[in-house]
Amino acid sequence: MHLDVQDLRNFYYRSTLGRAAQKAVRERMLKIWPEAKGQTVAGYGFAVPLLRPYLRDARRVIAMMPGPQGVMSWPAGAPNVSVLTEETLWPIETGRIDKLLLLHGLETSERPTALLEECHRVLGPGGKVMFIVPNRAGLWSRSDATPFGFGRPYSQGQLETQLRVHGFMPEAHAAALYQPPSRRRFWHKAGRSGNGWASDLACHCRRGC
Repeated sequence: MHLDVQDLRNFYYRSTLGRAAQKAVRERMLKIWPEAKGQTVAGYGFAVPLLRPYLRDARRVIAMMPGPQGVMSWPAGAPNVSVLTEETLWPIETGRIDKLLLLHGLETSERPTALLEECHRVLGPGGKVMFIVPNRAGLWSRSDATPFGFGRPYSQGQLETQLRVHGFMPEAHAAALYQPPSRRRFWHKAGRSGNGWASDLACHCRRGC
């Protein structure tokens, strides 16, 4: 079940809670992938809140959004790099991507096996992929007030097992969104301390053989 692109845009760009979530997840991502100079970077699902840091130095940035979700022009005030695509038939040549990022893509897919095969196809030699999914033990996956409450949440073990089956070699895990999914400012500040239950799970992998 894919969310609507307008709802995702409103959450991440027009709500205090969404902007706080965007910042927390992006900071975690940048600790693993601090730069992408001269590389081709692609995102799938609704990855645009996380792709902006790579626009300046990457050779190319592509934001793919699945048909059932819908697409929006991005980035604002610059040439569009987003494209509407079939979930398992991406307009990218085999082996072209250096870094691939999925946000609200895997857990909402109705065909996760085919989606993972497509991820594997587009990655080049030495290519890296980061899957960001709701943590099934976290608070955000239990609330439908945010996009992390939709789709299939994962435990770390479940996610890693599924990725290995499809030819990915997990290299690192990270977590974010420690604060409850509340719009109260107190919880946004408390979440910066890293205390509580992590509600967002990221797995950084490289392409296997």
